[in-house]
Amino acid sequence: MKPTFDEGAILAIERPHPKLWTYYLMVSLVIVPAAPILVPLHWFRYHTMRYKFTAEGVSMSWGILFRRQVLLNYARIQDIHLQSNFVERWLGLARLLVQTASGSSSAEMTIEGLPEFEAVRDFLYSKMRGVKDHHQAAPAVPAASTGVADGELANTLREVAAELRGIRLALGERTDRKEGGGHV
Repeated sequence: MKPTFDEGAILAIERPHPKLWTYYLMVSLVIVPAAPILVPLHWFRYHTMRYKFTAEGVSMSWGILFRRQVLLNYARIQDIHLQSNFVERWLGLARLLVQTASGSSSAEMTIEGLPEFEAVRDFLYSKMRGVKDHHQAAPAVPAASTGVADGELANTLREVAAELRGIRLALGERTDRKEGGGHV
């Protein structure tokens, strides 16, 4: 199955789309009394936000005074959700909520400001599954390399099953003798 994303383009993503600043500005101006505080906060968040997609995982950082950085290996990712409100849909944006098995009910990382959010989600899912399949898959051993022919293996399994039946019957008879006529 051919992937629905361009891996090179996703690995090149480093910054959110400029429409995210438009969204932040609109959200800040809705609450008029708080706008003088929210506009600078959103401006700094937008201008310091960085993403890095690598072969091992994804990282996100933002902030000036209180710098925050989140690094996630693909193996830690448990689930990915897309979320967007009316304004984000109108601007063609969505947030990717990346969850891990950290015990927290909230997302470990929220990737926002990407117009190609579905391609990024598919990329993360493919990386997440690829890592898990790689670690969990046992190497396949062909029957010819075991040195045992199919008929010989089947006969050995029949012998083991017959032996187990015999043991079960012997244990059953022993239990019946103890319960029935052991003490007078």
